Amino acid sequence: MTRPNEPARPDLYARVTDRIIAQLEAGVRPWTQPWTASETVSRPLRHDGTPYNGVNVLLLWSKAMTRGYVSATWMTFRQALALGAHVRKGETGSTVVYANTIVREEISDVGEPETARIPFLKAYTVFNTEQIEGLPEAFAPVKPPVQNPDDRIARAEAFFSATGAVVRHGGGCAFYAPGPDIIQMPAFETFIDAGSYYATLGHEMTHWTRHASRLDRDFGRRRHGDEGYAREELVAELGAAFLCADLELHLEPRDDHAAYVESWLRVLRDDKRFVFSAAAHAQRAVTFLHELQSG
Repeated sequence: MTRPNEPARPDLYARVTDRIIAQLEAGVRPWTQPWTASETVSRPLRHDGTPYNGVNVLLLWSKAMTRGYVSATWMTFRQALALGAHVRKGETGSTVVYANTIVREEISDVGEPETARIPFLKAYTVFNTEQIEGLPEAFAPVKPPVQNPDDRIARAEAFFSATGAVVRHGGGCAFYAPGPDIIQMPAFETFIDAGSYYATLGHEMTHWTRHASRLDRDFGRRRHGDEGYAREELVAELGAAFLCADLELHLEPRDDHAAYVESWLRVLRDDKRFVFSAAAHAQRAVTFLHELQSG
């Protein structure tokens, strides 16, 4: 039996990372493309409606893109059976992962007993509801109401306002300045549509969470374009994607971020675990922003 801390386990990190690298090399960002084919904008959902988090969002968005699924809901083989449904013959599932920890009592180098906590990933298989027959009507996709793309979106306005972040408008660049602790945004009217404005604001708001007084996120960034900069930009890119899904906004890739793809590829090739870390950091940032809504 292979133990979680033995060499076979890290291969799961490599398999997931290599899949995302292949998509980036093909010019596809797996955190944006699936939405253009979907009836609703959403994180992937479990059978009970609970959203997936972290790297599982990327894994299932990626699979939805490659297979053309419209539904956002996924479930295991047994969960489908429990609902009186069944996975169609010949369908193949999709991999999701969860982190766990083994706790072992060991003897230290100095002969003292100590508790060792060994983290590991475990994979399991889920199926999209479009692969399943006989599900209750409640699992049928629902089309959202059509909205004017130029209108401000009340739920997004309320969400970003509740964070308390200082957002200034003007000029032709969007950025977060950690010194004065402000977000600078071009005027709303200069964006091609409302969704693009809120997606950009979500990206900069994710950067805003890295401040030392908030999540204190630091990848050793020293200058524009270095590895730490690339890591933070990937976190902000994923944070914007998660926020757009939570706020039911369509996200289109920003042209000014195309230059980051090669730097992301370098980071991911060198560190097979970073996409998991980046997704976890993005999830923490988005959770932090959600928690400010009730402050």
